[in-house]
Amino acid sequence: MAGKIELKNSKGQFMFNLKASNGKIILTSERYTTKSGAMNGIESVKKNSKLDGQYERLESKKGEPYFVLKAKNNEPIGRSEMYSSKSAIENGIASVKENAPSAEIVDLTE
Repeated sequence: MAGKIELKNSKGQFMFNLKASNGKIILTSERYTTKSGAMNGIESVKKNSKLDGQYERLESKKGEPYFVLKAKNNEPIGRSEMYSSKSAIENGIASVKENAPSAEIVDLTE
């Protein structure tokens, strides 16, 4: 089973989650004011997810690793959950690379 991208409307703003084939959220988008903006964000995730240089590996104030996927213009388009280790973050990035390009888009806004 392939991954999927769920598009949602939350409090008048649009956002999406990339889910792995096991249903676990592996990337959450920024918020968008329009549905078309969110759809552009989804296309950007699909394109940029394959490129290792578009992932910024970071650490929270609590020392938990996470990553941000950025577009070519260096704007963030998605963020991961917090991970327990640097090897876990690499597994998360690998999952985004595997699932995002061919992910089915599920529109939950209608």
